[in-house]
Amino acid sequence: MNLLSILLQAPAPASGGNFSMILMMVVVVAIFYFFMIRPQQKRQKEIRKAREAMKPGDKVITSGGIYGKVKEITDTHMLIEIADGVRVRIDKASVFASPEDLLQK
Repeated sequence: MNLLSILLQAPAPASGGNFSMILMMVVVVAIFYFFMIRPQQKRQKEIRKAREAMKPGDKVITSGGIYGKVKEITDTHMLIEIADGVRVRIDKASVFASPEDLLQK
């Protein structure tokens, strides 16, 4: 027998298959939401709160891995001192609180 005749002989799907397929899709979406999307939103909310709570003198880490101390904060960026007399202006979104600073609080 060739492949075409085998495929043509396959039984037709049951009529209740549509409901179970929709139910499975809803379950998969719910699993993705509760195990991936929701925890990520919580982490982003915590990071945003930590950024809003930052003040001059706090130790921070940039997204590039540079450790420094906050000297000045504006609406869109921060001035960070990474060594004595070396200051860099960095976008606020790329700055995270230092783990040592978080442990002290």
